Amino acid sequence: MIAVRKIVSFPMGKVVATPGALSAVLEAEQTPIEFLDRHSQCDWGEVCGDDWEVNDQSLIDGTRILSAYRTKTDVRIWVITEADRSSTCILLPEEY
Repeated sequence: MIAVRKIVSFPMGKVVATPGALSAVLEAEQTPIEFLDRHSQCDWGEVCGDDWEVNDQSLIDGTRILSAYRTKTDVRIWVITEADRSSTCILLPEEY
């Protein structure tokens, strides 16, 4: 199966981040925008194939979208857009 990167944008609402996620991103000398850009372009990162398909379906049915990435220092972060598209949060998995 060949993956094709979609250039689809969806409303992310108000963007927020937890202190832990911000700290991890800044310690890796990255910015939250890097992860938000990937998320908004339907690059779901390190989610399994089933979760990737669920995210793709959520673009149609309006359910929650979860992406998972790693910083350059190998810290795992999540980006979650709520089903109603009112907000998107960058957080560490343990902060969920």
